[in-house]
Amino acid sequence: MSETDLDDVETLADLADLAREAAEDEETVLVFIEQEDAWFAVVRVDGEDDPRVFVSDAAAASRSSYGELVLTDELLGRESEDELGDLDHLVTELDDEEDTDSAEEDDDEDGSDDGAQGIPSGPLGDAGLLIEFGFGAKELMDLAAEGSVPGDALSEIAEALGCGEVLEAVR
Repeated sequence: MSETDLDDVETLADLADLAREAAEDEETVLVFIEQEDAWFAVVRVDGEDDPRVFVSDAAAASRSSYGELVLTDELLGRESEDELGDLDHLVTELDDEEDTDSAEEDDDEDGSDDGAQGIPSGPLGDAGLLIEFGFGAKELMDLAAEGSVPGDALSEIAEALGCGEVLEAVR
């Protein structure tokens, strides 16, 4: 797949549909997303299966418009609004919030960086999504380590997968 305009893509499902359109005979499509050397994501779309996602830094991605594409409720371990259900659940949530307000204040004082919405700092998702292509989970996690440069990481991944020239052509 080459560079694609993501202006009309609002959800991970939209991105997956766009990837499927680019695929031939339901082949696997990899989508690389890089945001201003702050974070990168790899999205793997296999036919009609749900997309698999790896994000190098979820907290950084949460501050980006493209991050909204990959940071789904499922990836973040949250229930979607459709799954929330009845009012009892909402009341329970409000009660829990009151109980945890002081705990959250303590966390803020400790300097923990889970973000305002509980989004973790660092890698998130399926680090094994490239294993079948000969690129291991440990290698992917190493490229997402603090201090690494996302553009360089994607270049290394692309080279290892044999598509480095394609990536450089669309940059």
